[in-house]
Amino acid sequence: MGNCFSDVPGGRAAIGGTARGLLNAIDAPNDAVDNFLRSRGYHGLFSQIELSFSASGLRDRDFLSKSDPMMVLYTRGKHGALEEIGRTEVVLNSLDPKWITKHLIMYHFEVVQFLVFRVYDVDTQFHNFDVKMLRLEEQQFLGEATCALSEIIIKSDRSLALELRREDPIRSMHSQNCGKLLVHAEECVGSKTTVEMIFRCSDLENRDLFSKSDPFLIISKLVEGGTHIPICKTEVIKNDLSPQWKPVFLNIQQVGGKDNPLILECYNFNTNGKHDLIGKVQKSLAELEKLHASGQGETLFLPTGGGHNSHNKVLKSRVYLDKFSESVQYSFLDYLSAGFELNFMVAIDFTASNGNPRLPDSLHYIDPSGRPNAYQKAIVEVGEVLQFYDSDKRFPTWGFGARPIDGPVSHCFNLNGSSHYCEVEGIQGIMMAYTSALLNVSLAGPTLFGPVISNAALIASQSVATGARKYFVLLIITDGVVTDLQETKDALVKASDLPLSILIVGVGGADFKEMEILDADKGERLESSFGRVASRDIVQFVPFRDVQSGEISVVQALLAELPTQFLSYMRNRNIQPTL
Repeated sequence: MGNCFSDVPGGRAAIGGTARGLLNAIDAPNDAVDNFLRSRGYHGLFSQIELSFSASGLRDRDFLSKSDPMMVLYTRGKHGALEEIGRTEVVLNSLDPKWITKHLIMYHFEVVQFLVFRVYDVDTQFHNFDVKMLRLEEQQFLGEATCALSEIIIKSDRSLALELRREDPIRSMHSQNCGKLLVHAEECVGSKTTVEMIFRCSDLENRDLFSKSDPFLIISKLVEGGTHIPICKTEVIKNDLSPQWKPVFLNIQQVGGKDNPLILECYNFNTNGKHDLIGKVQKSLAELEKLHASGQGETLFLPTGGGHNSHNKVLKSRVYLDKFSESVQYSFLDYLSAGFELNFMVAIDFTASNGNPRLPDSLHYIDPSGRPNAYQKAIVEVGEVLQFYDSDKRFPTWGFGARPIDGPVSHCFNLNGSSHYCEVEGIQGIMMAYTSALLNVSLAGPTLFGPVISNAALIASQSVATGARKYFVLLIITDGVVTDLQETKDALVKASDLPLSILIVGVGGADFKEMEILDADKGERLESSFGRVASRDIVQFVPFRDVQSGEISVVQALLAELPTQFLSYMRNRNIQPTL
């Protein structure tokens, strides 16, 4: 654990299952689990989904009996290639099968996951074969259906009915209706129960020469073989031998059960990363609950020696539990199936630094070959993911930093050219409004974010006032650093109390280092000119050039934190996903 804190600010901020004061529990990912999953290619929200299947009205392909259907599940990759995920069992003699076999798939919020379902009538001679060994070209094809995984999970009952189709061999431009396929999704969550605990210690030993210790706690779970897996950390408290930490939050599933042993270790923070162990104790959640009920403290011990000569030195230091409470923590998917929506908004930079749109070196150049520019790429990639979570697909769209025909420079104008409304229809509507605006405005400046953020915040606040179940996502695409940095900070701090997240894409070759201050991942929580601190992190910033090549797309880099920001808003306000 010597390198668990990379710097002093990072070390002194609450990490893992930590305090609401600095970060909501859901704001701070569990670093041990998060690193494990990221090392295996998972980014952002990952939930395991169990899919089950049934069909009705299948075509009968057998002469003396009904069809014997089997369903095969595929995922469709970026370039259209299919990858088989699995097959169901064969249901004999049925046109309305209910397959028992379930299939697991990892749900990634930040990408569109297309699924393909193909149903086959398995010939009698193959009934005794393992389904994995069946050659599909030897079976009769009954029909195919496709959808995005997100289309299933947003349904209130997480069930989606799809029409099975197959090409008409006579009329090549038509397809035949071959029955219906019902796909049902269940989130695989062992437990949604979360325990909130407040720890404090007394009489800690001093490990610093010229000041008192700077203590923090690490909570680990014990697994087979005696290995410790860290699952939670507190913040660091400076110069205090009797500290009380902010609340920590542990999921029962994360721990493995209330009776599983946990190791509580108290360390003295050192800036070189070599933290001193002050003391430790082993307790299960059940035992910690009893400790809280008793009001008594538990004595810490310190391992000494090594090998066969090791023993535990009992200290006078004690750990107390000032709070122990259990509550249900709803998941992102719970809110979606309860009818909550993500509403997409876009703001595009039309400042002169983008270059003349008629010239190929301009960031706004529309290539006659159809190759999208960076602005178009960002719009499509983010929009294609978010559109599934927006029921009416009417998107507010603005431009800033340009001079409309016969008018002054505007720092927030409706991209559709209307003076009355700002919405356009669908992703294609955004693209059409963008290309049209390039012909009807003169690029100007400077680069101001404040007005578009305030406009988005106004829409979000009006939604709150009407009790709508909406969370808003503003995509700002820009080629330069903001010149109204403090005004932008003020707008963001104010907006942090609203159901709003802001995704910023930096395009072109500008130095965006100053922009990173807006993203709390890379610095301190934003503070307004009036001294007010943002209630939560709502900004995610990424330079487009850093992520436009390779496996991680701009969408994945930008959207990875969005479900976390959504949940932090809902949980801070105790908004529950009731139907």
